[in-house]
Amino acid sequence: MIVTIINYGLSNLLSISRAVRNLGHEPLITNLSGDVSVADIIILPGVGAFKDGMDGLSRLGLVAPLREKARAGVPILAICLGMQMLFDESDEFGVHEGLGLIPGRVERIPDLDVRGGRQRVPHVSWNGLYPVTGASFHSALMRGVRPGDEVYFIHSFEVKPLRDEHASAIAYYGGRRVCAAAESGNVFGTQFHPEKSGAVGLGILANFLSSVRRDAVVSSPADQDMHG
Repeated sequence: MIVTIINYGLSNLLSISRAVRNLGHEPLITNLSGDVSVADIIILPGVGAFKDGMDGLSRLGLVAPLREKARAGVPILAICLGMQMLFDESDEFGVHEGLGLIPGRVERIPDLDVRGGRQRVPHVSWNGLYPVTGASFHSALMRGVRPGDEVYFIHSFEVKPLRDEHASAIAYYGGRRVCAAAESGNVFGTQFHPEKSGAVGLGILANFLSSVRRDAVVSSPADQDMHG
């Protein structure tokens, strides 16, 4: 299976392609809309500012193909900035439209923690992953992850899903809950970097590249949630 990794100029392509290859799959790094249009499975990585990311996708003609593949039930995993771009809009340096694949918006992490003390922004650290509700994870993406398993975060903005059911994992920063992973049908996002998160991150990527793909093609709730 070829894993299509989208290159729009704001991605750490070496780490993610190496991780995909280590899991036994061949990565195709591309910025061509034609490649995306025929992709069977897609990874959308990213670092940097929301507007720059969306501008890059738009300039390369990748916005429409990504939305079409989401509607068609093709599995999509978006990482860090990529996850943020799955949502409706971001207020980073003004209000900017996202891909609209998951309802919600992107907001800056507060400068103060819950006690009113200053906290570092960006959030750069290893943090534990926890279920949104209950004692265990319910997402196929998190299969095998134990509550408290740590992954690597680096971000100044956080996603705020409009619907609680679209958050599949949380972390804590400054005493506040942060949406660490989100999903809608065949569309998945991680705010953390699985490709830089050791065995836990590789396990999450393996879930996406194997069982998640089979689960996702049965139906596509993302099609129902597409809007904007």
